[in-house]
Amino acid sequence: MVTPLFASFDALATAVVLFDTNMNVVHANPAAENLFEFSCKNVVGHHFSEIFQDSAALAEAIGYAQRHGSTFTEHDLVLGTSNHGRMHLNCTLTPVDFAGSSWLAEFRPLDQSLKLAREERMLDQTQANRELLRNLAHEIRNPLGGIRGAAQLLERELEKPGLSEYTQVIMKEADRLQSLMDRLLVPHRLPRPVSVNIHEVLERVRSLILAENPEGLRIRQDYDPSIPSLLADKEQLIQAFLNIARNAAQALEGQGLITLRTRVLRQVTLARKRYRHALMIEVQDNGPGIPENIRDKIFYPLVTGRAEGSGLGLTLAQNFIAQHHGTIECESAPGNTRFISILPLTSNEA
Repeated sequence: MVTPLFASFDALATAVVLFDTNMNVVHANPAAENLFEFSCKNVVGHHFSEIFQDSAALAEAIGYAQRHGSTFTEHDLVLGTSNHGRMHLNCTLTPVDFAGSSWLAEFRPLDQSLKLAREERMLDQTQANRELLRNLAHEIRNPLGGIRGAAQLLERELEKPGLSEYTQVIMKEADRLQSLMDRLLVPHRLPRPVSVNIHEVLERVRSLILAENPEGLRIRQDYDPSIPSLLADKEQLIQAFLNIARNAAQALEGQGLITLRTRVLRQVTLARKRYRHALMIEVQDNGPGIPENIRDKIFYPLVTGRAEGSGLGLTLAQNFIAQHHGTIECESAPGNTRFISILPLTSNEA
C-alpha cells in the first residue's frame, strides 16, 4: 500500500529512492523505475549493492553522508543495473526521518538536459526532412513521367526490335524512381487513429522479417502483456517498426538475434508535454553496430551504411513516430544496437 508520503514522491519527475538506516530500499518512485528499469516491488527490502552495479562510488557517497549526517551530492556518479547499462548521474543524498526511511537519494542523469535539447533538434530536423522529401519528390515526379513517356514513344519508332532492350531499361528505371518518390510522399498523409494493439503490430513485423530471412535469423519477443491498446494509425506503425527491424536484419545479414521489447513507462515527458503513461518499443540486435561516422545522422534522409541502401527507411520511421507525438533514438555498440521508440498512451488519458 502506497502511503500519502510515498505518493507525493511518485508525482515527481526526478528519480527518488528511499533507504532505511542499513541502506535497504524502502521505496522507489516511477521516475526511478523508468530510469533504472526495475520495479519498486522487486527492489524493496534489498540492499543497494544488490540492485546497483559498479556501486563503489555510491557506497563512498553514502559513507560520507552518514559520517557527516548531512546532505551530500556526488557529481558524475557512474551507476547501472542488471536491466540498464552504465549511466552518468548526479546523486544527492539527504537524511530524512519518516515512513521507515533514513535517507532520500535523488538521481539526475547528466545527459537529461542534453536529451531534451536533442529531442527538440530531432523534431526540427524531422520537420525539415519532411519538407525536403516532399519538395524533392514533387520536383522529380514530373520529369520522370516525361522520360518514361518519351521512352515509350521511342520504342514504337525503333526499326530493330533488339534496341527495345534499352528503352525497357529506361522505363524500368523510371518506374523504380517513381516508386521511390511515392514512398517519399507517404509520410505526409496524416495518421488515421484507431484502437491498436501494439503486439499485433510487432507480430506482423516479426512474421514479415522472418519471411524475408527464413534461415539463421531469430526474433525474440519480450512483451509486457499488461499494455493497453493505444490510439494510432496501425499501418503507419507497422511500416515504422518494419523499417527498423528490416534495418537490423540487414545489419545482421540474416544471421543473428533481434529482440522486440515493450514496456509501459510512467510520468514521461515527450516534446515538453507530460504524460502519465507512455509505451516504449525497443528493437534490439546483436549485430556489428552502426558505423561511428554516421551514428549521429542515421535519421537523416539518404544517409546509409550500406552501398545498396536507399537511406530512407529510418527517416520514414522517424516521421511516422513523430506524427504520433513520439520520439525515437538509437544507442549502438558492437553486439548491441537498440532503437528505442516512446509513444504516449493517450487512449484513456485524452
